[in-house]
Amino acid sequence: MSVSVARLMTAAILRANNVRRVDAQFRFGLISADPDDNKFVDCAIVANAECIVTNDAHFDVLKSISFPEVCVRDIDEFLASLDAKRDREV
Repeated sequence: MSVSVARLMTAAILRANNVRRVDAQFRFGLISADPDDNKFVDCAIVANAECIVTNDAHFDVLKSISFPEVCVRDIDEFLASLDAKRDREV
């Protein structure tokens, strides 16, 4: 992906009604195996996100950390939860 495409995609995402930009002011450093992943965890914590959806195994360490609690789901679990929610609404 080029820099210009990345900028356009970022701008489009930030314009969405269900997106709120949050700049993390804290650095928790919970993922030591891949420190670059920490930015996503930090933002999820600061934004009080319901969960992080990822198939990246580096995030599995979060399942063993009790504070700050960060819910991690892989894509299959996330899709199953959407299906269950849809079934309850019908």
